[in-house]
Amino acid sequence: MDILILGGNGFIGLAVALRLEAEGHRITALGRSVGRANRQHPNIRWKSADLAQFENASGWQDLVQGHQVIVNCAGALQDGLRDDLAATQERAMLALYQAANEAGGRRIVQISARVEGAAGSLPFLATKARADRALAASGLDHVILRPALVVGRNAHGGTALVRALAALPLVLPLVHAASPVETVALDDVAEAVALAVAGKIESGSDIDLAASGQLSLGEVVAAHRAWLGLPATPVINLPAWIARPISLLADLAGKLGWRSPLRSTAMTVMTEGVLSGPGTGAPFPLASLAETLRRNPAGVQDLWFARLYLLKAPAILALSFFWLLSGTIPLFRLDAAAAHFLPLLPQGMAIAATLATCLLDIVLGLAVLVRPFARSALLGMLAVTTAYLAAATLVEPALWLDPLGPLVKVVPSIFLTLAALAILDER
Repeated sequence: MDILILGGNGFIGLAVALRLEAEGHRITALGRSVGRANRQHPNIRWKSADLAQFENASGWQDLVQGHQVIVNCAGALQDGLRDDLAATQERAMLALYQAANEAGGRRIVQISARVEGAAGSLPFLATKARADRALAASGLDHVILRPALVVGRNAHGGTALVRALAALPLVLPLVHAASPVETVALDDVAEAVALAVAGKIESGSDIDLAASGQLSLGEVVAAHRAWLGLPATPVINLPAWIARPISLLADLAGKLGWRSPLRSTAMTVMTEGVLSGPGTGAPFPLASLAETLRRNPAGVQDLWFARLYLLKAPAILALSFFWLLSGTIPLFRLDAAAAHFLPLLPQGMAIAATLATCLLDIVLGLAVLVRPFARSALLGMLAVTTAYLAAATLVEPALWLDPLGPLVKVVPSIFLTLAALAILDER
């Protein structure tokens, strides 16, 4: 069959796409940035698209016409610079259902979530709930799947954070450590989608995907710590208020395009834990967390990822602070700063050059904080730093021997910039 997958390069979407492609289906996968996915998986037809632009049925017509089944794996945690939940999780889906009906009907397999509970009124779950109700009322052939915390070979979002917490040294400081968590293997989610696509799950089914047995968040993190090969360490249950400043900062980062799993929506969900809803159970046995981890043994690259994950934000902030200071401090002693240009330029032009370099530093320090500009800003930092060092070496080579090391100190910033580039990608 010809199958369209929304969010095809996401954590769940890619696993679903590969499973269905292996079964012989012809797959078209939508995602906002598909260049790397296209290079890695050329047998899948990749299309770059932003679901927020598909709010009218007419926008879906060509895609719907060419596919018998549509699998929706798209979603986002919280509104931000790059995410509009009402547009992508609700309005685009309602337009899709209309287009599917106008085309004579299509089977829709929807990956949703438990929409009840403390976070039910927040946009993340409220938009999903309205889309689910609209799908159920649409008359379309459909299956809704509601996975619990999805665990697989790779990690993204909440599971990435679990791995990072598991790798902390000495102790495991957790907020909501006692909250219950249910899990489901990523392979089992893909299996459920495959069954739904094949028509082996009754139309109209609303299925919870959660392995039997609840664990606490502390137990889930401890299981991942053992999976990483690290020794057991005590879990410290921290009061919820400690996480609020972190969530506020994560929400602010979200407005700049960074998708942190520490945002307030996730914290609200964790007040009750990650649980399945009142829907029907899976039509086949689901692997437990222990079994899922056994099937996907960790390598040293997983340990590196876990240890580096929480260092990304401090690295970006440190670089921003460094460049903002380097651009601001010379403005308070402009003549002294301009003196470095005097061997090459007259006084007026030296001051102009100093102001220009200060402005460039400040722009780079601000741009690296905005996720869509971060990679370009980091590359710009490398280019500008190289130019600064080359020019300083030609004009004032003695600065390399200065006791305060004004040039030597720049070298560590280069390696921090390279490290930030290496860990910048989210998926």
